[in-house]
Amino acid sequence: MVFLKATNDYISSIMEIYDKAKILMKESGNANQWVNGYPGYDLIQRNIVDGNLYMALDENGDMLGVFYFCIENDPTYAKIYEGNWLNDKPYGVLHRIATTGKVKGFADKVIHWILEHCDNVRVDTHSDNIVMQKILLRNGFKQCGIIYTDNGGERLAYQWVKPGS
Repeated sequence: MVFLKATNDYISSIMEIYDKAKILMKESGNANQWVNGYPGYDLIQRNIVDGNLYMALDENGDMLGVFYFCIENDPTYAKIYEGNWLNDKPYGVLHRIATTGKVKGFADKVIHWILEHCDNVRVDTHSDNIVMQKILLRNGFKQCGIIYTDNGGERLAYQWVKPGS
């Protein structure tokens, strides 16, 4: 598996993966996280143009999954409630991991790749997304508090800091 910046050549495959992920999330008890067309085509297109959307391909060039990663100051992380971030250093942001389901442990593989490239990572997830919460904790993330998305949605906030950083 190789991780590459996503390109417009793959946008239809990317949108299919997100559509399937929405169904799986709903079936697993997480029906409220990706709703009302989110993530939509325009957002994904902007992420591709900005160079912040990544895709995973197998040795044949077939799509395995997609995720957003960028070192940035995410405005939704400016305020945290019922807790604190582990530090105020520059950080990477991980959002919207989705997979075709062809690779077992896809989210773990994405996280390991990100942790190799960044010493400080923040991520959030819906309180109903028990699967992602377990993945984050298993990979050394600490739950730090609650943040609110642009549309007012409450999310559990997590952070990972490389030991010794």
